Amino acid sequence: MTCLMIFRPVLRVFCLAALLLLAWEQLDAQNAFMPANFRSSTQMVLVPVTVTDRYGKSIEGLQAKDFNILEDQISQQIVSFGNEDAPCSVGLVLDISGSMRNALASAKGVAQAFFQTANPQDEFLLLTVSTQPEATSRFTSDIADLEESIGRTRPNGMTALIDTVYLGLNRMRKARHPRRALLILSDGMDNYSRYSKNELLRAALEADVQIYTIIFDNGIAGASTGGIPFRPSMISKPGDQGQAHQGSDLLEDLSNKTGGLHFHARNDIEAREAAIKAGRALRNEYVIGYQPASSGPTGKWHRIRVKSNVPKLNVYARNGYYAP
Repeated sequence: MTCLMIFRPVLRVFCLAALLLLAWEQLDAQNAFMPANFRSSTQMVLVPVTVTDRYGKSIEGLQAKDFNILEDQISQQIVSFGNEDAPCSVGLVLDISGSMRNALASAKGVAQAFFQTANPQDEFLLLTVSTQPEATSRFTSDIADLEESIGRTRPNGMTALIDTVYLGLNRMRKARHPRRALLILSDGMDNYSRYSKNELLRAALEADVQIYTIIFDNGIAGASTGGIPFRPSMISKPGDQGQAHQGSDLLEDLSNKTGGLHFHARNDIEAREAAIKAGRALRNEYVIGYQPASSGPTGKWHRIRVKSNVPKLNVYARNGYYAP
């Protein structure tokens, strides 16, 4: 009788602990796709800016006087300005789905070229695109380990690209460094996501993350394998032949709206050059700060435009933010 009286409270405690653990796991799963917030307040808005020449080479040495910034078409006074090579937190989104079967080897080479541009204090997160989005690592500075993980990947499955990028944006909330970016290596195809393009774009605009994209055009498969030129219709669902163009538009939109760069790669050489340019762009960002008169009601969209007074330069910056 005494043993039974002791056993029952212990059993109740055990069951309660199990229920709490299950609830925690469910909550974590529900939060996996919660959007992050843009870095702004009523006092200051900080805008990362990349400047290149017409060949995509990053331009260094500019000063605050070389820029104009407008919010909702109203000129703003620049009150802070910097361009130091600060450490970055980068999420690498690697498409290993069936649509990348003939381009995956090239994508792996792009990842290696990008890592060579890294700051020793940078941290990286690896996510892979297949039937299910997967974060295959936590944030780490161990590049050798990441390259080993990338080397083991094999092409397989459907393509949940939008879901994987969505997951990546939310995982970036755990990053250590204020400077944050995603680098997406993909052909842009998507045939298995549950989130829509508009939902992803909204999440990207709310996140304080720049998105760089290297888009593997159809020709790269033939260039890298010497075999039959790759056609998305060979593995996508029936009626999806137009997805290649739509996917390219999606990746371009993500970069344009978040202030990142996008590149089209038709062969291995162009792909590696794009990786190096993306890495150097991250290394040479300008951060412009201004104080808006009022952020308005919560959730209001504010459009940002950054221009340079120096001719023949291309300026890339996010195109706005939602008031917190």
